[in-house]
Amino acid sequence: MNKNKIIIYKCASTKEELEQILILQQINLSTSVSNEEKINEGFVTVRHTMKILSRMNNLIPHIIAKEEEKVVGYALCMHPDFAKDIAVLKPMFSKIKSIIKKDKKYIVMGQICIDKVYRKKGIFRMLYITMKNSIAPNYSTIITEVDVTNSRSLQAHYAIGFKTLITYQAKGHQWELIYWK
Repeated sequence: MNKNKIIIYKCASTKEELEQILILQQINLSTSVSNEEKINEGFVTVRHTMKILSRMNNLIPHIIAKEEEKVVGYALCMHPDFAKDIAVLKPMFSKIKSIIKKDKKYIVMGQICIDKVYRKKGIFRMLYITMKNSIAPNYSTIITEVDVTNSRSLQAHYAIGFKTLITYQAKGHQWELIYWK
């Protein structure tokens, strides 16, 4: 990270930006990082295809952090209409449906990730603030889930104000379903 370069936060708008999201995602998948890295740095669980990532972005644009032309972080926006599109997320959407009132306007933050070189610089917080500002006033709440073994991610979410809705088990994992108003 160059100290003279500025990080900008914006909605993803090009195919190149979506491609860079997928590259950053691939590097940080739980299957791509060591056990030590999982503990110290965190990880992402879901592998998206360009097709689903594009469809999600067309409905509610993803939020990205860029340094010049490089995507250095992202927060994926997922409308509840995608509840059946990603198998590993179906239990989460089922839990949300059982807890949240039908008239509640929310989006799901589908995944957040920051390039290792850019971590601990406030990008996580700014991605969420940018997301919150971009979805208002249409949506009042952001909901996501975090694997309880991903303590780095849980700590970061709680540090910016996320609260627990419920902890539950699904497909051999324990999940913390959390929200931010």
